[in-house]
Amino acid sequence: MGILRIKKLDIFVLKSFTLLFAGTFFICLFIFMMQFLWKYVDELVGKGLELNVLAQFFILSALTLIPLSLPLAILLAALMTFGNFGERYELLSMKAAGIPLLRIMRPLAFLCIILGFTSFYFQNVIGPKAQKELWTLLVSMKQKSPEVDIPERVFYSDIEGYNIYVNKKDRDTGILKDVLIYNFSDGFENARIIWAEEGKLELTADKKHLYLHLYNGELFENLKSQNIDSKNVPYRRETFTEKHTLIDFDAEFNMVDGSFLNRRSDIKNMMEITATIDSLTAYTDSVGRAMHNEIMSTTYKTTDLSKSDSIKIKEENLTYINTDSLYRSLSSDDKLKTLTSTERRMSSLSSDWSMKSFVTQDNDKSIRSHRSDWHKKITLSFACVFFFFIGAPLGAIIRKGGLGMPVVISVLIFILYYIIDSGATRVAKSGEMNIILGTWMSSLVLAPMGIFLTYKSNKDSVVFNIDVYKAFFRKIFGLRQSRHIFRKEVIIYSPDYQKVCEKLDNICQECENYSNTHKLLGPPNYYKVFTNHTHDDHIKEISQEIENVVEELSNSKDAIILNNLNNYPFLFIKAHKSVSDKIWLNLILGIIVPAGIVIWLNIWKHRVILDKDLKTIIKTSRDIQERIKTNIIQ
Repeated sequence: MGILRIKKLDIFVLKSFTLLFAGTFFICLFIFMMQFLWKYVDELVGKGLELNVLAQFFILSALTLIPLSLPLAILLAALMTFGNFGERYELLSMKAAGIPLLRIMRPLAFLCIILGFTSFYFQNVIGPKAQKELWTLLVSMKQKSPEVDIPERVFYSDIEGYNIYVNKKDRDTGILKDVLIYNFSDGFENARIIWAEEGKLELTADKKHLYLHLYNGELFENLKSQNIDSKNVPYRRETFTEKHTLIDFDAEFNMVDGSFLNRRSDIKNMMEITATIDSLTAYTDSVGRAMHNEIMSTTYKTTDLSKSDSIKIKEENLTYINTDSLYRSLSSDDKLKTLTSTERRMSSLSSDWSMKSFVTQDNDKSIRSHRSDWHKKITLSFACVFFFFIGAPLGAIIRKGGLGMPVVISVLIFILYYIIDSGATRVAKSGEMNIILGTWMSSLVLAPMGIFLTYKSNKDSVVFNIDVYKAFFRKIFGLRQSRHIFRKEVIIYSPDYQKVCEKLDNICQECENYSNTHKLLGPPNYYKVFTNHTHDDHIKEISQEIENVVEELSNSKDAIILNNLNNYPFLFIKAHKSVSDKIWLNLILGIIVPAGIVIWLNIWKHRVILDKDLKTIIKTSRDIQERIKTNIIQ
């Protein structure tokens, strides 16, 4: 029976997650596709592309963006799923039944591992092929000629070699009024300028040319000068009533050859990347050996000494040659010749080394890019797993479902991941960081976060209790909550007002005694603040007595008493004594003078606040006593 309940629980958790994951995945995929389209929209609009070409573009882009959409979709779905569980108290019921959080997450963890392998399959098998076809399609779409739509009163230059200006255009008939054409197809020196009252532009049946009809105009054409030194270039002027001409204009969509993309690393699977790295490394090594042999035979060639020179060097026992003394022994002309020759040779060597380094740097950059993409196929798959272990415990912590808080948190975490990943990868590809460390940097940062969140959430640690942090910051900045006590509709037990008055007398007496003995308005002793580890339980006892009185009088029907109860402050129990109960921490903070002074001033501020609170408690207690004695007991 217990096994059946567990199976039903797994099915329930999987069903809840799967439905949300399907929705979030398509939302994330749509957003990434729109972002990708937005990068190239300026180059693709106005091309008259057919629907099958656009459909192919969207399908290919979707296939390439699936691995990037999966981690964000898993993160968002996990946050929403466990947020819904917490918001509907389903997670609390599961834990109350003795089922730990890790057991609840187990079926989803296996599912995310499967999704990680799916992501790897897309990146290693489907992605490279789709990426190559997508880039080939993009280049083909960019090279396609735009649709001919000549605007009014604007020079139109999308037809290569022509600039066309139309003053007015009849949309119904297609007649162009007051047409001015600059024809630079034969070069600027042989430009032709045509003006016509009317004209019409049509596309030929084979969609390879534009057929231009012009009526009532003039043509101006430069003629080639026979003499190069001639300053005046003749031109020809022609007046016509009707003129027809063909303009080369390919309006068809032609797919380019994608072989030029073979050097890209993102269109290859892991085996192809490994083979490319080996070939590039072998090529780089061979180039390096060839360069080494070349420079050793030219620039660093060993000078052959004559027999007499070698004998003299051996007899003098020379270990090095002082070139400075040789240079000083030269005449002024020889010095100038030597410096000029040296400068010329160094400049030549610098240019030669720059060219050689360009070849090797380009190969090294290509190798680093291939290695990064090899590891990227694994890191994106691994992100599907650790994003789940970030989203699930966070959803259990915040206990908010829907598309509000989970979306904000998911976007912030994914932005952090994307910034670390893109930045570290870019640095690694530039050669300034180890390529493995740079590619895995985002995983090394966020994976421990997932482990930490899962561990703390499974242990129900107070580190994720928002009230703890609120109380901490209220203590630091001296902020407190206000009481909000209202009249109850149903009262089971009425207060014992006689005993309440006695309790209020006791509270007032304790507040007065404490205020008189502790001189709260004066500055505290700096040494005692950081060394006195004895507890001050008086304020804690006063606070507890006030809460007991408030709880009892909250059953009163008198509106004035209930309103006075809201005047009781929430007391800071320890803020007026020391920053911590641990003596060693207090000593360290006291020794660090800047921090110690700030803490000392903060404690002094809380002592002043406590003095004001004690006076408020006394006044409020007396007002309640007076109200009880005059209107209730009598």
